[in-house]
Amino acid sequence: MSIRRLPEHLINRIAAGEVVERPASALKELVENAIDAGAARIAVALVAGGVERIEVADDGCGMTPDEMALACERHATSKLPSDDIDSVATLGFRGEALPSIASVARLTLESRPRGADGWARTIDNGVLVREGPAALPPGTRVVVEGLFAKVPARRKFLRSTRGEYAACLDVVKRLAMARPDIAFTVEHEGRRALAALQAEDRPGRVALLTDRALAENSVAVDLEREGVVLGGVAGLPTFHRGIADHQYLFVNGRPVKDRLLIGAIRGAYAEMMPRDRHAVVALFLDVPPDQVDVNVHPAKTEVRFRDPAMIRGMIVSGIRRALDGAGHRVTNRPAEDALAMWRSEIDTPPPVERQPTIWPAMTQHHGAAIGPSVADRRPAFFAPPPQARAEPAFAPPPERADHPLGVARGQVAKTYIIAEAEDGLVIVDQHAAHERLVLERMRRALAGGRVASQALLIPEVVELDEPGCDRLEARAAELAELGLELERFGPRAILVRATPALLGAGDPAGLITDLADELAAFDQALSLRERLDAVAGTMACHGSVRAGRVLSVAEMNALLREMEVTPHSGQCNHGRPTWVKLAHGDIEKLFGRK
Repeated sequence: MSIRRLPEHLINRIAAGEVVERPASALKELVENAIDAGAARIAVALVAGGVERIEVADDGCGMTPDEMALACERHATSKLPSDDIDSVATLGFRGEALPSIASVARLTLESRPRGADGWARTIDNGVLVREGPAALPPGTRVVVEGLFAKVPARRKFLRSTRGEYAACLDVVKRLAMARPDIAFTVEHEGRRALAALQAEDRPGRVALLTDRALAENSVAVDLEREGVVLGGVAGLPTFHRGIADHQYLFVNGRPVKDRLLIGAIRGAYAEMMPRDRHAVVALFLDVPPDQVDVNVHPAKTEVRFRDPAMIRGMIVSGIRRALDGAGHRVTNRPAEDALAMWRSEIDTPPPVERQPTIWPAMTQHHGAAIGPSVADRRPAFFAPPPQARAEPAFAPPPERADHPLGVARGQVAKTYIIAEAEDGLVIVDQHAAHERLVLERMRRALAGGRVASQALLIPEVVELDEPGCDRLEARAAELAELGLELERFGPRAILVRATPALLGAGDPAGLITDLADELAAFDQALSLRERLDAVAGTMACHGSVRAGRVLSVAEMNALLREMEVTPHSGQCNHGRPTWVKLAHGDIEKLFGRK
């Protein structure tokens, strides 16, 4: 079999297999071209999710007829003025998008520079079919029709119209987040699906394109280190989603999907979010061009960093520093179904069973026995026992306005603290809240060098399976930094000599069993600090106030005051909220006052 050169149209079709996987891939390339052209407004119109038609119009610099002809050739681009590919400052640079798209669809390219006439070229699956003058405002309009119409093997693998449309919309959203100075519009089947006006406020643009509630349930991320700048917004740990579709990552304005960055986000929210939930974040990394390689994949969604450990550590510390500043903030809106349960009709209570009449006892008055007066001859009924208790007030209660989480008024079900704040009613889960407080104390002690330990009078032997004992023995030095001193005691047992003093008298056996399970789930790529944080979270859970413990009013208020000054106290170590607030307006709605 002899070797031959492939024809140009076949080369373009092969290249299209890497660059144009679906309508969203073609749309991404076209919108990136519009951004690189200096556009201030970009309009996108789709038909059948982009399978039948994609139209992208911009008001950028435009192209002359000769430039349009060159742009439709492979590896021809205006975005690399020199041969230094390490200094790429644009979104596109390969020069493959237009010829690749034109080889698997009907491509119409119309463009007009300012002060010149417009021109149009139409290429149908790699063949030039029309060229001539065109009337259009300054800028460029690209129309892609019948994508993969003549490549049925590729077209049958496309998703449904709804699925392809969702992918196209996600592409535009990501690009619009990176450039709030550009106005974007998207229409699908003649219906306006997205409209993002020009704005300088990046957090506002992110909230507009993701969830409007993000604006009031997020913190700003801002960190600079060794020439790398990290910015963006990070949702509160209690503002999460079931899938990671609201995690947006950008490197030098380029949307990327990088495992390193996603892992860094997961590490930043460790011990603050349930394992099956995902944070809502939009992070923007500005990295010197020589510190990042964007020429990894034709789709340009993957990057490589010269110092990945520094980038990962920067993301983790940047997000955590921002969340530290959030203090006890929490996503605090009562669920609608919970409020609906409050609003539902309450069944008529059963009638109070009349008890036998009890007359007041005879009393002494001026030394003489007297009977009950007429006023006292009313039937008396047995009242139900009180559901809360009143304690003597040795000091005036504190003012509500001085404390964001209010003043404790009582305890319900030996689990929830009820506090009255200036703007509503606060309900605190005492176990979840104290669990976070204990963890933060351990972290502070660990930052100071070592967590103080409390030796057990009689060391306790905990029996485990052999792999569990092996894991604990391998991490014994790390656990010792947290005040937990262990020794191997045979093949299937661990001897506990000391526990962290912060935990008090707990259950060493339960703690060791949980730690063994926790270590089994560890990612070996985690740093020592992240492993210590994970272990500390499990230990704090065992050392916190349990549900079912009766607290005094003083203890309840002390817990509230410590929550107000402790970082991350809005959620427990597993990501659940530690407190919720029922605002006065919500209470008024429940009673029909509003």
